[in-house]
Amino acid sequence: MTQNPYNVSPLFRLDGQTAVVTGGGGILCGAMCRTLAAAGARVVVLGRTLPKLQQVVDDIRAAGGEAIACQADVLVKDQLQAACDQVLQTYGQVDILINGAGGNHPSATTSAALPFFNLQSADVEAVFRNNFTGAFLASQVFGKQMANQNSGVILNIASMASLRPLTRVLAYSAAKAALVNFTQWLAVHLAQEYCPLIRVNALAPGFFITEQNRALLTNPDTGEFTPRGKSIVTHTPMQRMGQSADLLGATLWLVSPASAFVTGIVLPVDGGFSAFSGV
Repeated sequence: MTQNPYNVSPLFRLDGQTAVVTGGGGILCGAMCRTLAAAGARVVVLGRTLPKLQQVVDDIRAAGGEAIACQADVLVKDQLQAACDQVLQTYGQVDILINGAGGNHPSATTSAALPFFNLQSADVEAVFRNNFTGAFLASQVFGKQMANQNSGVILNIASMASLRPLTRVLAYSAAKAALVNFTQWLAVHLAQEYCPLIRVNALAPGFFITEQNRALLTNPDTGEFTPRGKSIVTHTPMQRMGQSADLLGATLWLVSPASAFVTGIVLPVDGGFSAFSGV
């Protein structure tokens, strides 16, 4: 029987594939893990805090999916290699890597109490390493396995700060901008030097409230937006913050066969923020 070329469902399935998600215990990446599992992937939830990882794993298994928790610091290459060895021993392959570990820190964020001239280089470097170097190291470790397999997909989680420098978050913006450049470089490098079937792309989320930025965007007493939060919504044509579910379709598209001819791109998921000039 001839297969229907217009049957789109298989394009978005990940059956038999193994997906590693760094930062998988977080709100956004945890939702990505659950979506990948629902699409048929065997999910490796990787991060530093085991209870958070295990909660995501338990949710996936309760829904009938397959997942394991893997405790590792993305800034320690030996730990990443040990994690990769564990994944290969358990599942035999690595098909998808989502580099989601990252975040900002108040010590690298300017404010009235902490002007630019008082920022400490060690604090700026720590945020840069957390957002760029971790993705670089994970791409080395798991990307090497993809090169050995002659197939694979890497998805970097960039940010609106990658495309539009945001006030106050100096180190975070610089690191995420570097991550976009790295995404494009790595897409070309892996395709030309190893295998054209290896793809590398990035998502650039707009503004989503997470545990890390909640105090910056909302008032802890009232739950109302802070002036910065209000400014973001005003400059977002869709007039709201993003929700974790808003990232899931784009994530699934970029790691699935549906985007087989897509590499080296950065996809904004931002409610129109990057398209609006403010006028």
